[in-house]
Amino acid sequence: MATDAHSGSPGQSPDEPVHIESKGHLDEVVADHDVVLVDFFATWCGPCQMLEPVMEGLASETDAVVAKVDVDDLQQLAGAYGVRGVPTLVLFADGEQVEQHTGALPADRLRDMIEGYTE
Repeated sequence: MATDAHSGSPGQSPDEPVHIESKGHLDEVVADHDVVLVDFFATWCGPCQMLEPVMEGLASETDAVVAKVDVDDLQQLAGAYGVRGVPTLVLFADGEQVEQHTGALPADRLRDMIEGYTE
């Protein structure tokens, strides 16, 4: 399963969201790619489910890597980023956290946020 998340060469964005399996995996994805949008979500969360197709679209349409972290499976990782509600979206650029938003944001706002760091 992990091989899907690591396919492609470093710096090349996968066309679908990468499901994060551990803190080390997230660190690796952030280190290997210029811009990474991390979606901290829960399977039981209605707004998270509504955001799912938006995240899939951003993964295929933008130069950013979209990563998904299930907060129920990776509670310590979510806690390390101060996630208090889901969805929480964290944007990394050049290995550094640059933005964090709690709640579902519209696709155009997310696209603009990503493009601010990819252009």
